[in-house]
Amino acid sequence: MIEKANILVEALPYIRRFYQKTIVIKYGGHAMVAEDLKESFAKDVVLMKYIGINPVVVHGGGPQIGKMLERIGKKSEFCQGMRITDADTMDIVEMVLAGKVNKEIASLINMHGGRAVGLSGKDGRLIEAKKLKIVREAMEDRPAEIIDIGLVGEVEKINLEILQIFSQSDIIPVVAPVGTGENGETYNINADLVAGAIAGALKADKLLLMTDVPGVLDAQGELISSMTAEEVEEAIRSGMLRGGMIPKVRCALDAIDAGAAKVHIVDGRLPHAILLEMFTDAGIGTEILKGSGQKR
Repeated sequence: MIEKANILVEALPYIRRFYQKTIVIKYGGHAMVAEDLKESFAKDVVLMKYIGINPVVVHGGGPQIGKMLERIGKKSEFCQGMRITDADTMDIVEMVLAGKVNKEIASLINMHGGRAVGLSGKDGRLIEAKKLKIVREAMEDRPAEIIDIGLVGEVEKINLEILQIFSQSDIIPVVAPVGTGENGETYNINADLVAGAIAGALKADKLLLMTDVPGVLDAQGELISSMTAEEVEEAIRSGMLRGGMIPKVRCALDAIDAGAAKVHIVDGRLPHAILLEMFTDAGIGTEILKGSGQKR
């Protein structure tokens, strides 16, 4: 019992620090699949709202999209990690993300005592998007070229009015990463990019990126608890950061440049990963911040 009381005492300064602050959470990976992890995520978000924090959830859904496409006999194709999205595929993407997955997450939060509302980036023109251009680098035997991957977009603007209304209420917004183009076309957008753009636009106190890895690892494979933006750039230049972690940290740097205070890359495979990162002295993942003065 004393140990439980000590845990609550350790959390107290963090609860006070984040009171009425906005925390954007990118929800994805294994935490969206395993039933126990889905339940712990919902409870974490509900608890945050009850103690006066304003969580905004942005979710992915790549595996669910892939399963639906497979079910109807349509092959998934990718280019540089992005799903090639023709008009028919976009219909499926929107149906799965903004329909099935989005509403399931909102319902799960509601079931555990919260009040969540599911949105897509098309609602209230929350996310204005433009077509993402992918350039294949020049090689000895071919020039550089722009690759058309269809209705894949990038964030051009976040219209915050609808999210600001929710921050004044007891409602938790759950956002599907689908945006609207200039002519009303629908774009499929990477969820990390959407979460980073929303965190920057809201000047969020934190952006939490839930992943299937412990965080950023050093050359010896040990977890790095805290990094500045300069240290991240150096890790990329030196080759210490490779593969799928590079777009994660790039997203973190963009969010910080746009106005987010800190970004945390956390292992969503751990139950209650959000609470462990936010309300304990050591945390469990890697925090990325602009300067060194605020390191934990």
